[in-house]
Amino acid sequence: MNKFRSSLIPGREQAASANPLIRGKSTRGVESDNLTSIPIDRAEARTADHREGDRHRLSEELVKVDHNGRSSDAELINLSGGGAMVRVTFMPRLWDRVDLHLGNGSPIECAVRWVRGDRVGLEFAHETKIEGDAAKRDAVLLDVIQRTFASVEAIPAPPAPERASHETAESDEESRRGDRRHPLIWTGQLLYNHDMHPVRLRNISSSGALVECAHSFPEGVEIMLDLGAGVQLFATVSWCRGDQSGLAFTEAFDLSRLAEARAPEVTPQRWVRPASSTTPPTMARRGTVSGIARRSRSSARTSKAS
Repeated sequence: MNKFRSSLIPGREQAASANPLIRGKSTRGVESDNLTSIPIDRAEARTADHREGDRHRLSEELVKVDHNGRSSDAELINLSGGGAMVRVTFMPRLWDRVDLHLGNGSPIECAVRWVRGDRVGLEFAHETKIEGDAAKRDAVLLDVIQRTFASVEAIPAPPAPERASHETAESDEESRRGDRRHPLIWTGQLLYNHDMHPVRLRNISSSGALVECAHSFPEGVEIMLDLGAGVQLFATVSWCRGDQSGLAFTEAFDLSRLAEARAPEVTPQRWVRPASSTTPPTMARRGTVSGIARRSRSSARTSKAS
C-alpha cells in the first residue's frame, strides 16, 4: 500500500515506471506535440471517383459494336467524356477501329486504346462526323474552311516522300483513309427546361445528331440545339446513355448550314499513341485543314467535270 501511495506522489517517475500497476505506453511513432504524426484510419470507404473526367458507370447495358466487318453484342461498363469501357467476346488489337452503337442513328467511331482480358478501352474520334453524301460533305467542309481558315489558300501541298513499289498500294490506301478524316469539332448549346447546356457534336446528319453533354435528358423530351450564328434546330431526345444523347430533328437539316454556324475548333492531326502500343496507328491519322481544303477543291472539280 505504501508503494502504491508513493508511486502517486508527484516527482517520483522512476517509482511509477517500475510499478507494474502503472505501465508506460509506447508512442508508436507519434512525435511530441505534433498531431500530424498520429495515424488515423479511414472511417469509411471512398464514395467518389477522383479521376480526371466524369465516368458514368452502367449496369447490364448492352450495345452493338462493329469490328473488322462483324457486328456483335457487348456490355457497356462505363462512359466518359472521351470514351467508353466495354466487355467484348473478340480480341482486338491496339489502334483497331471499333464502331460503337449506343442507340438509334449513326455509331461513334472509336479506337482501341487498351485491352485487359475481355475488357476493352475505347477512345472516341475527336472530330465531328458529318453523315451524308461524300460530295456534299466535301462542299460543306470547303465552305467552312474558306470562311474560317482563309489563310489555307497560301499553304502549298507538302512534297510526297519516295516509297518503295511494294509499299505504294498500302500507303495510298492509308492516305485515302486519312483524307476522309477531318480535324473540325463543332460545339453548341442545348436548351432544355429554360436552361442552356454546352454540348459537343459527335456526329450530325440531315435527320439528327449525337451530342455529348454533362447533363442527362429524359427520352422523348423536346429540346433546341443552338449551333450559334442563328443556326437553331428543334429536336426530340431519342435516347440517352451517360453523357451521350441521340437527337432526332423535327425537320430535315440542310448540312450546308454548318458553314453558317459558330466556327469549329481544330483537333490535333494525330491521336497520342499509347506507350505500350507497337501497332501502326492506322486509325490515328487525320487530314489537316489545308489538306482537307485541297481534297475538297479537287472533289468539286471532279464533280463538275462529270
